[in-house]
Amino acid sequence: MSDEADFGSLAGPPTLGATPIEQIDRVAHQLGADSRLTVDVITRPHPLLLVVRRGELAVVIAPAAVWDLGRDLLAPFAHRFASGAAGLVLLGTPNERDLSQAMNLGLASLLSDMPGSDELFVAVQRSLEMQETKTRAERRGHWLKRYRYELGELINIARAMTTERSVDKLFSVILEKSRYVTGADAGSIYVVEGDDGDARLRFKLTQNDSISFDSREFTMPISNRSIAGSVVLSKKAIAIADVYELPAGSSFAFDRSFDERIGYRTRSMIVVPLISQRDEVIGVIQLINKKREPEKKLLGQSDVDRQVIEFDERSEELLGMVAAQAGVSLENAMLYDEIRKLFEGFVKASVEAIESRDPTTSGHSRRVADLTVELARVVDRETTGAYKDALFSTEDLRELEYASLLHDFGKIGVRERVLTKAKKLYDESLAQIRERFDFVARSIEADVLSRKVHALEARAPRSVLDALDVELASRLLELDASFEAIVAANEPTVLAAGDFAKIEALAKETYVDRRGEVRRLLGDDEVIALSVTRGSLTPQEFDEIRSHVSHTFRFLSKIPWGKALRRVPSIAGAHHERLNGTGYPNRLRAEEIPVQSKIMSISDVYDALTASDRPYKKAVPLGRALDILEYGVKDQHLDGELVRIFREARIWERTAARMT
Repeated sequence: MSDEADFGSLAGPPTLGATPIEQIDRVAHQLGADSRLTVDVITRPHPLLLVVRRGELAVVIAPAAVWDLGRDLLAPFAHRFASGAAGLVLLGTPNERDLSQAMNLGLASLLSDMPGSDELFVAVQRSLEMQETKTRAERRGHWLKRYRYELGELINIARAMTTERSVDKLFSVILEKSRYVTGADAGSIYVVEGDDGDARLRFKLTQNDSISFDSREFTMPISNRSIAGSVVLSKKAIAIADVYELPAGSSFAFDRSFDERIGYRTRSMIVVPLISQRDEVIGVIQLINKKREPEKKLLGQSDVDRQVIEFDERSEELLGMVAAQAGVSLENAMLYDEIRKLFEGFVKASVEAIESRDPTTSGHSRRVADLTVELARVVDRETTGAYKDALFSTEDLRELEYASLLHDFGKIGVRERVLTKAKKLYDESLAQIRERFDFVARSIEADVLSRKVHALEARAPRSVLDALDVELASRLLELDASFEAIVAANEPTVLAAGDFAKIEALAKETYVDRRGEVRRLLGDDEVIALSVTRGSLTPQEFDEIRSHVSHTFRFLSKIPWGKALRRVPSIAGAHHERLNGTGYPNRLRAEEIPVQSKIMSISDVYDALTASDRPYKKAVPLGRALDILEYGVKDQHLDGELVRIFREARIWERTAARMT
């Protein structure tokens, strides 16, 4: 109901008489003749009411009798009295002596029945000034409340941006928060790629509250022909009320085909640059269609007409603050991503360097890392048992992956010939033994032939000559059998096995060299190597191989891993420790070994058993490999609970599934 609404019939009721109307007539005349009053309009919505207006403010003047007997006449002004947008001035004193209620309802002044011009001027002027003061205070309060709200939101936005490390997720956060503070229906983010001479804008992400559509990344040249390109080149924001009606002289254009294709109407737009700490534009935020009511959807042209408004100055200010923070956060995230990729490249190159020195274990590090991380994921979900409280965050898993990939990094400190030793004897050692046996064979042949010549000279019977031939064949056959025994003993074994009696006997055999010196058929080092009961390494060589763990810890400790990856050296350096304290290099006991290293130990043993690329052994069948893991548990080498989880969760299958 408006202030000038029809109040009904109250034309001169007997209880009021004519005096109140005369009062209002007189006051109306006084106010109309008073040049000191700066008001917009004076109206008389009812014979007993006079309204003085200044802008949105008003003073209602009425005889006191209206308060006593016709208060319903003031009802249309009640909401304005309550909000402070209107004040009440009564002519005369009401019969009701307690005026508290009247003051609560907007009573500003009590004047005499017939006030003078000065008295009337002061009352009206004071009432308007009080309303102005209250309005300004309320506006300041509203602005302060809004400012605090916006400041709080900006702080939350800054916190969200600075804590997000993933570049793709950060794009989503930046765009979402930019749209939130401005009330935009949709928006997109572009990033600058390439060098100055060949820089382009890449479309990365779009969001739209009103419609859904498929989008994909694309690039476009940076030039003044596009709005986004103009913003990049100028480093300044551009706001447009309606992109279908661009300002005259604009160098850029708007392509409506996208709107036509998805059934959307782009109207208002604002585009701001994302500027790095080095004052370089690294991207742009493009927001579309600021809405009066942000929760509304734009489902048709009528919605656009009702809801879409221009991005105002405050929107540009807020978006500018968000963009400033976003530029820094995006630059940091990109740098972090570059460092991460650089580091991952270093890790990959390190693994390749290790495997190039030991091709027999090619792929081992990657497989161990995959098995280890998958087992850790399963352990993280355990709700009972010894590891129900073990938790692995994303960063923990990344740390474990790096440690697993680099667990054999120390092999760069081990001689290559030891790393690649496939047989118990090195090739050159076996070749030397072969030459030795060949020399002995020729010596035997020479001895027998010499004796045969002497027999012929002595005209020995045929039987003597035949006996010499038999002796020669027998001795050569025995020599060949001895060498075959060496070749057989040279083969490595997975478990302790082999008949070494022949080697022990050969170790005592001698021959005479060309200088007439007596030499042993097998040297001490060769006997030691051929007597190895497991694998192909001598105790000394095995110690050298085991030293790779110490090298791993020492080399990795020199890398500044940072807080998130600080445990990589200690995790990688303990993967050969055993629960009973018999492991290496530090003979740690169960409680001293990191759980990550215990997990890696299982993966390392399993892959070593089942790998098909080892030249010194065949791959062990799955069932046998799992049995050997159980033997490791019984020997207190491996953690029984972790082996149980590994087996029951069939980690090898889960890992294979992730790889496909």
